[in-house]
Amino acid sequence: MSESTVEKVKASETVSNEKAQNTFSTAMVISGIRCAFTYVIFPILAPALGIASGVGSGIGLVASLIGIAANIYSIKRFHASNHQWKWRITALNLSVIILLTVLLILDLTSLL
Repeated sequence: MSESTVEKVKASETVSNEKAQNTFSTAMVISGIRCAFTYVIFPILAPALGIASGVGSGIGLVASLIGIAANIYSIKRFHASNHQWKWRITALNLSVIILLTVLLILDLTSLL
């Protein structure tokens, strides 16, 4: 391979790794926002502002689904880029998916 071809491959790998890392960061932020709403905003601030308590479960349900989808997409990105930390990040993403699934089930039971 010529030097320019090697440089293009390395640049492509770097961009792919950066995209995977950005996707992971986005998934973690979405999951964090969901937890902030669930444990801080709705239980503490919503009643103080006179907002109905049932609203939190509905928004939590939607946020859980978005968070699970973002984490699955993050796993896909890391494996597609063949990132060196793909298995560590996959384990972390799966842990977050399990947590979000439990929260999703709790939200569903509180709505029913």
